[in-house]
Amino acid sequence: MISFELSEEQKALRDVARDFVKKEVIPKAPEYDRSATFPRDILEKAFEVGLLNLCVPTKYGGGELSNLDTVIVIEELGYGCTGVSTSMMVNDLALSPIVLFGTDKQKEKFLTRFTKKYTTGSFCLTEPEAGSDVAGMQLKAEKKGDYYVLNGTKTFITNGSYAELYTTFATLDPKLRHKGICCFAVEKCPEISVSKKEDKMGQRASDTVQVVFNNVKVSKENMIGKESEGWVVAMKTLDKSRPLVASASIGVARRAMECAREYGLERKAFGKAISEYQAIQFMLADMAKDVEAGRLLSWKAAWLLDQNLPSTYTSSIAKCFGSDAAVKASIDAVQVYGGYGYMKDYPVEKLMRDAKVLQIYEGTNQIQRLVIARELLKSLFY
Repeated sequence: MISFELSEEQKALRDVARDFVKKEVIPKAPEYDRSATFPRDILEKAFEVGLLNLCVPTKYGGGELSNLDTVIVIEELGYGCTGVSTSMMVNDLALSPIVLFGTDKQKEKFLTRFTKKYTTGSFCLTEPEAGSDVAGMQLKAEKKGDYYVLNGTKTFITNGSYAELYTTFATLDPKLRHKGICCFAVEKCPEISVSKKEDKMGQRASDTVQVVFNNVKVSKENMIGKESEGWVVAMKTLDKSRPLVASASIGVARRAMECAREYGLERKAFGKAISEYQAIQFMLADMAKDVEAGRLLSWKAAWLLDQNLPSTYTSSIAKCFGSDAAVKASIDAVQVYGGYGYMKDYPVEKLMRDAKVLQIYEGTNQIQRLVIARELLKSLFY
């Protein structure tokens, strides 16, 4: 029999994340948004309570949460602030290739660094001319004996200004496309620099920068997976991370729904609460059904990963549906608030700004639709 009831351990985990968001994230998020300040103090406290580096095995000091447990946590973090939650999630994004493909020696070297003390990581995949077309990357890895030399630029890199480890994808030869891509664990060094800090519409608490690699020497022992296996490493990592984006999106949609509900019950027009009008009720109903459906999609994608079953199809559906739901719910919440919703005195305008990029990063929703169609044309899944 299928049960949708969370275990007592999962409820406790959810409550820890929910309490952390209530006390540490929501009160500070508006100021971090206004000032576009990296929330280091929040991340350090998240580390202390065990809400960072969720994918790291217990053998290396991590919590080794299941994928399902992780999406439960991430929904709560997304509810609080996706700028903060993205900064936190990217640590797992940076470490997942090492967890999935690293050797025991690499895991001991890199994972324990993140579990012994607060440490920041970055996932370096996107380039100025290689976003959706990942195989078109130009950052070059030139092999020289026992090491590789990396030269090139990565863009839209979260945590890039503060990272001590850059999980970096580079190509042996751009003409080889996906067949030439390698993955490296690159430690912070003077040859890595930040050339631009992005001034963003939303998720302003997260650090998003352009990172330049200028003759960066990386030992062959720091290659994650085999030479030219980087494409597989990246795609498997994204399969694992897309349910996280989906669950963060549902956190945004849920927050928008709760804000709109509360305001609808309080705000009066023409002698009664606006929540009594069908126009408002329809928007609230749409938010509710999308939250419920999106949560189940993220849970299913995470469950498939936990069972070592194919997850590409469902992960893409979850990410696409969830982020679309976050955008729609946040826009409708602004509409419910009316003119006040457009003002920074209220939380919903921030939700709307934060939500948009959820449709873009971790693979645009147009790319997700291509992935879904491609997988569907291979086989039916029911």
